[in-house]
Amino acid sequence: MRKLLNTLYITDENAYLSLDGETIVCKSEGREALKLPFSNLENIVCFNYMGCSPALMGKCSESGVGLAFFTPQGRFLARISGCVQGNVYTRVRQIEVLQARKIELIQNTVAAKLANTRALLERSLRDYSDFPARERVESLAAALKMRAEEALHEENEEVLRGIEGNCAKQYFGVFGALIRNPNEIFRTYGRSKHPPLDAVNAVLSFLYAMLTNDIASALESVGLDSYIGFFHTLRPGRPSLACDLVEEVRHIAERLTLTLINLRQLDEKDFAKQITGAVYLNDDGRKKVLKAWQERKREVFLHPVLREKIAYGLLPFAQANLLAKFVRGETGEYMPYLAR
Repeated sequence: MRKLLNTLYITDENAYLSLDGETIVCKSEGREALKLPFSNLENIVCFNYMGCSPALMGKCSESGVGLAFFTPQGRFLARISGCVQGNVYTRVRQIEVLQARKIELIQNTVAAKLANTRALLERSLRDYSDFPARERVESLAAALKMRAEEALHEENEEVLRGIEGNCAKQYFGVFGALIRNPNEIFRTYGRSKHPPLDAVNAVLSFLYAMLTNDIASALESVGLDSYIGFFHTLRPGRPSLACDLVEEVRHIAERLTLTLINLRQLDEKDFAKQITGAVYLNDDGRKKVLKAWQERKREVFLHPVLREKIAYGLLPFAQANLLAKFVRGETGEYMPYLAR
C-alpha cells in the first residue's frame, strides 16, 4: 500500500516557491519563509498568485508529486501534469470499459452516495439525543435507503440522474438542521455553489475542491485519465472521472464541515463576504480548515474492500487502484466506497 506523505499548503497569497537542489524554498515579499525537503511531499496545493518556478514544476512532474493551483477562495485553477502514467492503450481501454459498463457504474455510484449520506444522517441522530428535527432527518434517511435500492435496479441513465439530483436537493434542505452552532452566520437553507452564498457552503465548496484535487491526482498516478468519466458529462477543463469518484466520498467533507461548525472551531471572523453576496473563507479560516483536513486524512479506518486499515488520506488512491484494476480487466466490477 502506498505510504501517506505530507501535503504542503501555501496560503500566503504573496508566496513564491522554488527549488534549491532537493529542497523547496518558499519566499514571501523577498524574505525566505520556509525550507523543507522535497522528498517528504506527495502534494503541493497553492493558494498564491505568485506561483512557482519552472524547475519546481518539472521536479513535481518527474517525481509524481501533485501540484495544483487554486484561487485564495478555493476555486480550482490548474494542475501540473507530466507524462501520462501508463500508456495510450490504457486510456483507450478506459474509454471502452466506462462506456460499456456505464449504467452499472452509475447505479453503484448513486447507490453508494445515497448510502453514505444516510450513514451521515444516522450518525448525527446518534450524536445528539435532543435532536430538534429528528422526524425530518429520520424520514429522509429512510427515503434515501429506498432510493438507493431503486438506483441499483434502474437502467435508465436520466432516471438515475434524477434520483441523485432529487435526493441531493432534499438532503441539503435538511443539512442546516444538522448544525448545532447557534451563531447566525451558520444558517443555511440549501446548496449554493458558484459562488457559495453562506458560510456553510463556503466550507463545503472548499473541502469538495480539496477532495476533487486529491482524487484527480490519485487517478493520474494509476494511469487513468481523470477527465474521462461515466457519470458527470464530459466538459473541457473538468476532471469528470474525479468528480464521479467524489460522489461516493463527499460525505467525508460534509462530516468535517459539521464537526468544525458544531465544535465551534470556526466563527464569523473566519469568513469574508464579497459585494456580490458570495461568502468565502478568509486566510485564517482557510488555515483552520486545512489543518483539520490534514488531521482527518491521518485518521485510520478499515477499508471494506481491501480489508486492511489505511488512513483516510489514502482512500483516493485505494479507490483509484480498484477502478484501474476494473478497467484493466483484473476484477469483474468496481466497488465504490461504503462507509461503515
